Amino acid sequence: MSALASGMLLVPNFLHGLDRGGLSLLANSNGKRLVVIQLSGGNDGLNTVVPYQNDLYYKARPSLAIPSREVLTLGKGLGLNPAMEKMRLLYDQGYVSILNSVGYPDPDRSHFRSMDIWHSASASDEYLSTGWLGRYLDSLSGPSANYAAIEVDDTLSLALKGAQYTGIAVQDVKRFFQATNDQFLKQAAQLHAEEHTHHQVDYLYKTLIDTQQSAGYLQEKTKVYRSKKEYPNGEFARHLKTIAELIASGVESRVYYASLTGFDTHVRQAGQQANLLRELSEGLYSFVEDLKQQQEFDNTVIMVFSEFGRRVAQNASNGTDHGTANNLFLIGGKLKQAGIYNEGPNLQDLDQGDLRYNIDFRNIYATLLHNWLDGNAAGILGGKTQLLTGLM
Repeated sequence: MSALASGMLLVPNFLHGLDRGGLSLLANSNGKRLVVIQLSGGNDGLNTVVPYQNDLYYKARPSLAIPSREVLTLGKGLGLNPAMEKMRLLYDQGYVSILNSVGYPDPDRSHFRSMDIWHSASASDEYLSTGWLGRYLDSLSGPSANYAAIEVDDTLSLALKGAQYTGIAVQDVKRFFQATNDQFLKQAAQLHAEEHTHHQVDYLYKTLIDTQQSAGYLQEKTKVYRSKKEYPNGEFARHLKTIAELIASGVESRVYYASLTGFDTHVRQAGQQANLLRELSEGLYSFVEDLKQQQEFDNTVIMVFSEFGRRVAQNASNGTDHGTANNLFLIGGKLKQAGIYNEGPNLQDLDQGDLRYNIDFRNIYATLLHNWLDGNAAGILGGKTQLLTGLM
């Protein structure tokens, strides 16, 4: 019930007024979708995409560096963490593009503030109340075009909150439907239809009714398909499976969002990060295979990011502290430039022990919005960006 109480305020306009027969939500769209995977806590990029031929890397991390003989080599002196065998398979199939040294000017090392910056696409000294994907939804709003974003979680990230339109946060469609069909809530909605109260109360009742309709729509849609693909155990893989089922069921959202947490590895990083990277890679591999079986992979791009990387040098606890620039993964069947997009980080030119950024993350957003989602990147991001060439 508490999940419903918060969820009622997160229902996107694209579901308002839909009956159980459903409507064509993307009649005016290009049919493409973006899946965003957030690695919360600040993933250590240097031990994810490893500069295994760089002596400075091993000097800075005498006990934490990945031995060169264990690295899953890719080229250009870079390779993947040995726990990422499934990601390596996707890479070898031409489905992965790795962007190195991604960040922004004047970086913030606070988890909360840096994540806000990534979510809102703001400058480091700018505070925005809407997210970059929420503003994308706002740009598509109108009487004849309805779009949405779904986050598989209990709470909605800032990235999906717009001024007029927002995404919806839901972990389990069936439980969401059951909660909205609680007898008390159904009676409350029916009784209010005969009453006239304060407009703010009217708004809350309308939200309740819209939520019930939305839950019904999702419940009916997801009856269409249940994935038979075997996924790894764990919450992250379950969330990816839910997204695959939503996509294959015909829920025509433009954006899906999921998170994998636990990357704040100040202490004993090696084993903890390896487990997380294995969970990430195996989950994504199953997800991609599922989408391929449903003929939906070519219409999908997956972006994997973290709010910041870690410092180059290991700390005294066999971990790493908050850093700055990081790598970012794009995964899709229609990438124009798969492989390593740009050179690895320059370990000879550090900013007080931290990596200097080479690609502004907002330029990646702009490229995704303009080249993939047919969005007005300049309007959504404030005209402060430029497109990356040859990516998609």
